[in-house]
Amino acid sequence: MKNLFIFLVFPGFLFTAVAGMMAGWLERKVTARIQWRVGPPWYQSIADTLKLLGKETIVPRGCSRTTFLLAPFVGFAGVILISSIIGAVGLNPHRSFIGDIIVLIYLLILPPLSLIVGGAASRNPLASLGVSREMKIMIAYELPFILAICIPVIKGGMSISLGAIILFQHAHGSFLWNWSCMLAFIVALLCVQAKLGFAPFDIAEAETEINAGPLIEYSGVLLAIFRLTKMMMLVVLPLVLITLFAGGVQFHGWGIVVCVLEYLAILLLIIVIKNTNPRLRIDQALTFFWGPVTILAGAGVVLALMGH
Repeated sequence: MKNLFIFLVFPGFLFTAVAGMMAGWLERKVTARIQWRVGPPWYQSIADTLKLLGKETIVPRGCSRTTFLLAPFVGFAGVILISSIIGAVGLNPHRSFIGDIIVLIYLLILPPLSLIVGGAASRNPLASLGVSREMKIMIAYELPFILAICIPVIKGGMSISLGAIILFQHAHGSFLWNWSCMLAFIVALLCVQAKLGFAPFDIAEAETEINAGPLIEYSGVLLAIFRLTKMMMLVVLPLVLITLFAGGVQFHGWGIVVCVLEYLAILLLIIVIKNTNPRLRIDQALTFFWGPVTILAGAGVVLALMGH
């Protein structure tokens, strides 16, 4: 029963969904202020999600029906599992298991993978173009992202357990103040920006070019699931960075305040990057991730192995 509560309520589905919709509203509000607009009310993301849930779900003719219908739920389940793992380890680092970092890496692939599978299943030409872009950029950012994750693993005594990394930081201080982990954090933050599909890496869903790309044929409940998954990722991904580089997520005492401030700082960085950079072309994004970002991640790995 306890594991079911963690998965469905806190820190799993319900908590992450509500927090995600609030984070989505905050992102839209800050973006509006940067653009000298008022922005939406606090309940706008909730209203948008409920409205989509009440709309008809249209399945395009000629699509791979089963794949088209199931794809959104794959990424959705992945996000819930990630939030459950991060939250459970935050509540009690000793609940961690060896290899959960590897599990986390695999689960983080599910949301973009569900976008790729769902878009391809729709058989829409514009969706296919978006799918092609999403596949390319996912392949591009995964290498530096994994290298960035390797750095706290090295600093934490070569442990592939989230709990062990958190406990190591509790004993020796946050990794974020080490040179290698500073580089890793910068690399991971850029990869998170791409995982979220935010500018300058919003290439797959470029509305001015390909009309939402992989999501062009989605509507109703299925589109609501995709949108909610993205808002939940806006909560989960910063918490992953906090877990790996800033001592872990805490739910007691002053640790809650510190964690919230760290989360808001990362969220603000994501929003600022989104609103101060133009969209890159797909070839520019590939060159960026396979070039300077991967080199930066590799340099961080070398520094970590040298003890810096």
